[in-house]
Formats: sequence, C-alpha cells, structure tokens
Amino acid sequence: MQRHDHWQGLAETARGASVAMGNFDGVHLGHRSVIDLARGGPGPLGIVTFEPHPREYFAPSGPPFRLMNAEARANRLAKLGVEQLYQLPFDATLAALSPEAFAQDVLRQGLGVAHVVIGADFCFGKGRRGTAGDLKALGAACGFRTTIAPLVRHEMRDISSTAIRQALSDGRPRDAAAMLGHWHRIEGEVIHGEKRGRELGFPTANMSLAGLHLPKFGVYAVLVDVLTGPQKGSYHGAASLGVRPMFGRNMPNLETYLLDFQGDLYGQHLSVALIEHLRPEMTFNDLPALIAQMDADCAKARTILATPATNTGSPPGVPT
Repeated sequence: MQRHDHWQGLAETARGASVAMGNFDGVHLGHRSVIDLARGGPGPLGIVTFEPHPREYFAPSGPPFRLMNAEARANRLAKLGVEQLYQLPFDATLAALSPEAFAQDVLRQGLGVAHVVIGADFCFGKGRRGTAGDLKALGAACGFRTTIAPLVRHEMRDISSTAIRQALSDGRPRDAAAMLGHWHRIEGEVIHGEKRGRELGFPTANMSLAGLHLPKFGVYAVLVDVLTGPQKGSYHGAASLGVRPMFGRNMPNLETYLLDFQGDLYGQHLSVALIEHLRPEMTFNDLPALIAQMDADCAKARTILATPATNTGSPPGVPT
C-alpha cells in the first residue's frame, strides 16, 4: 500500500483512484461497506482520510476518543486490500476550504480521483457545510463520480464509533468486535516501563495509550501480533490495561505478558487484540497475593484463547 501525506504534486501513478472517504476510526463494518463500494471501480482502490482527526484539531484539549492511532488504521486498511492511502494533513488550510474548493482543489486537481464513496452522514468543507448530496453534485461538475453508501445497522442500531467506544468502556470487547468486524486492537511501540513485571516473574511489553479511547480498566485475555523484529509472529497473552493502583497513581498504559515467550521486545511494534475482560483492576495486601492472582489470570486467559473462536484471529463469523 502506498501512503501519501499530502494532496499536492502527486505522481501520475497515484492518481485516478476509486476512493472511500472518511475518518475511518476503528475501520468498523460501516466503514467496510463504504470501502467495498469503492472496490472494483476505475483505477486502484484508495482511501482519503485525515490526520489528525478533525475532532482532535478543533478540540485539542478534549478527552481522548480515538479507537485507532494512524499506524493501526493504516495496518487495518492494508489488510482490506487498499492500494493508495491519502492521509491528508488536517490543518488550518484544509479546515478553511469551502465545500466547492475541497471538491475542486483537493479531490479533483490534487488527488485526481475518478470515483468517491462516502457514508450518508458525511459532511465536509468549512463549518461542515457540505453534505453527501452536495458532494454528489460537485463531483458531477468537477468530473468525478460520487456514490453515497447507506448506514449499516447491527442489532437494530446504527454501527458507529460511538457505540463501539461504549462497548469497550463497559468491558464488552466481543460486542465491540461484532460491530468492528475484527478484534479491537491497540498498536504501537514497546516502551520502557518500571520493570515491575520482570521482578514479579511476569515481564511485560508496555505500550502507551496516549490519544486513544480508554477501554474499561482491568485485565484482559489478548491476542498479540509482534509486527517487527526477529520474533515477529502471533502469540497469546494476558494484559493489564489501566493505572496500576497497587503502585500509586500512574498514567494509563497497556502492559502485556506474552505466554510462553522469551525475548526482548523493546522498540518493536505490537498489535494487541482485546478478547475478553477477565477482571477489574485491584489492589492486594502484598506481592505474593498479586503474583497468585496473576497466575490465575494467565491460566484463565489460556483457557479462553485456546478456543477455536479466538484462534482464528477474528471474531466468530467475521472474516479477517
């Protein structure tokens, strides 16, 4: 997949794509329906998205809300066969464009798109003035075709990033996965922590949660993909997500213990899928009690992850 972080001066080989356009936070089943409508159109399959998310741009001090960072989103889109990823910088210039200028200057002249697919609720241009219907009319005038995808429903409700966030906040990763079409994953670089896990006999890979929506704190059974380094591959694990209350006040992070694994993962990139919430965060009277609970957590995670429904790497009934 070729990634483009600008919309001006693209090579001819990057132009003429059939694109799905939106923020694609989570790349859920609704997003996939938009992408599928762009598939098989004229030119390569492309995605037009924005970085940072416009909500982050307009409210930088707001609470973290993203289901995916840019790395995780790009990895998921590549798995769906996207050939061209146009990750446009959402800045003052882009935010100030009128709907007409966005259609003409960015989509037609800048990216040279042949076909654009958007969701029925898509808005664009300064002040979000442009609607899906407006883009259809502007596309006809500018020389590209526009398709409006209907909203997708799950159990009688629209699939949305908001509904997925709520499921994760409630500690229901399987319900989130049913709407996503894949396990919810946290991806990023393994960073140095306080080495407590190693001292307790459970060395963990620590990852930042900065900018991400925080699922329910606690311990999870997880599937882990090591994406880089000599130990690339898939593993089972147990992960603690939260603030580690037994050791004072800490920034939220994700600490993952890979079962039956030995090696150094510092600086490597991991993708950690939340499969089942095992228990909330707890404090213990002493370290032996904590270690006994960690043993029990790992045993429970082994049992859950041994089932065929999780060994496929995707939620039951949903293709990877």
